[in-house]
Amino acid sequence: MGRLLVLIAIAVLVLLALRWFARTPPEQVRRTLRWALLWGGIGLLVLLAATGRLHWLFAVIGSALGAMAPFARRLAPFLLRMLPALPGIFAQYKRQKSAGGPSAGNSSQVTTRFLRMTLDHDSGEMDGVILEGTHQGQHLHELNLDELLALLTGYLHQDEQSAALLQAYLDRIHGEAWRERYSGGGETRSAQPPPRGTMSTAEAYEILGLEPGASEQDIIVAHRKLIQKVHPDRGGSNYLAAKINEAKDVLLNR
Repeated sequence: MGRLLVLIAIAVLVLLALRWFARTPPEQVRRTLRWALLWGGIGLLVLLAATGRLHWLFAVIGSALGAMAPFARRLAPFLLRMLPALPGIFAQYKRQKSAGGPSAGNSSQVTTRFLRMTLDHDSGEMDGVILEGTHQGQHLHELNLDELLALLTGYLHQDEQSAALLQAYLDRIHGEAWRERYSGGGETRSAQPPPRGTMSTAEAYEILGLEPGASEQDIIVAHRKLIQKVHPDRGGSNYLAAKINEAKDVLLNR
């Protein structure tokens, strides 16, 4: 009887997990899995230590290192011969990265009265910090959907640009489901981006994730990379696409 209950519980958990995967936006799934793997690994180490089996893990690591020792001895002479050439290799790599535009790890920021939103160039992940008002200092990913929708209601009355930015985040993370929940099946009012011509050069650099003085090629590459991430057909938004397009125009026409 006990085994049957365990099997039923496992089946229910699997069904719930499949339902969650089907309804959750991909960006949120990836973020959740990363945290689950991190804390799962920490939990495994704590469990091994508590049960006195941590020495087994060290034994496996020691065996792996021992198996690699002969290979390392054969590889050492080759690495020693390569040492004089390493500075030239690194210099060539840096030139290629510079010619290819912004380096990996760059991010873009869009700042409004209530929010500072960050978009990672490589992963396309988006998150924001609340600068003023309710939940000040918190990140958007720390809030549940009801709290985000409450913020949106306030922003729509107080600052259209913050509302547009929050809507872009909701579209990215929660898809179209948040609109149905927010409007109760009716039409959701969308905040509009500001009229073109109001963006400063400093803001344009920040949006494209570039340093002041970036070359025309860097601007074009950064714009192309970002616009692919935020295109509405790929889970982005018209608001972010408009901001990125304006940032490119400001920098190329300065």
